[in-house]
Parts: sequence; structure tokens; C-alpha cells
Amino acid sequence: MTLKMNCATPTVSVQIATRTRGVPRSASFRRWARAALGARAEITVRVVTAPECRSLNRRYRGKDCATNVLSFSYESGRMTCGDIVLCAAVVGREAREQHKSLGAHYAHLTVHGVLHLRGYDHETASAARLMERHERRILRGLGYPDPYLPAPARERP
Repeated sequence: MTLKMNCATPTVSVQIATRTRGVPRSASFRRWARAALGARAEITVRVVTAPECRSLNRRYRGKDCATNVLSFSYESGRMTCGDIVLCAAVVGREAREQHKSLGAHYAHLTVHGVLHLRGYDHETASAARLMERHERRILRGLGYPDPYLPAPARERP
């Protein structure tokens, strides 16, 4: 028997591997990821502890610290495939420091991670402007404020 993937809707799996309070529900991560994905996609979003994130960042990027989001893209022809790892402790700390709601920050970093899977980056100023433009458009469509505005210009949670 051959299984066929439904290419009309992206497949988004969610793994919550932390007991940190305030982590959004799996349905929210699926909604945010799908807003940034094309129809042909299969990804996993995993929310982790700081030690797990630090270990992954050290192993795959050579950086010995936890970070907010990591993206791992897998070759699969025209389909977007990969994993996004979000560190609950870092996301929470950044949301507080930047005076953002936790949900808005998770939404932004999920969209950001998906765009990396789709090939966007911020290595040059022009690439960063393009990626940020897409992030703003997607987040606006989801009902979130511009994540790049300074704190006083955004609505406070």
C-alpha cells in the first residue's frame, strides 16, 4: 500500500519538550507555520529546554549557547521539509525584554524559522529587508503587530 501526502495542506507536527509555563498550544504553532508555508511542506516544530537548544546550537552551529530559534532544512525537491526548534526559556526572556506578548514572539519566531526553511536568510542587508518584509506581511495577516518596531511603537501586551 502506498501512502500519499495531501499536498493541499502543509503537514506541521508539533512537539512540546519542555514544562515551561506559557508555551502556546500546538494548534497555534501549526497555524503560524502554515501561514508562512507553501502548500507542499512537511515540517516539525519542537519547543525545547535551554540545555537541549544549547546542545543543538553547539553541535550544528558551533555556538555554545541556547538561542531563540534554530532551523534545519532537509532536501526534498520542491517540497519544504525541515525542523524548527524554539527554546522556551530564551523566547520567554526575549518577550519580556522586548515588551512583547509571549504569543506574538512565538508567532514571529515560528514564521522566521519557516522562512529560513523556505530559503530566506538575513546574511546581507537586502536579504534581511526581504525576509523582514515577508515576516511583517505574514504576521499582519495573523493579527500581530510589526515585530521590528521599537517597543513604544507597538501595542504593549
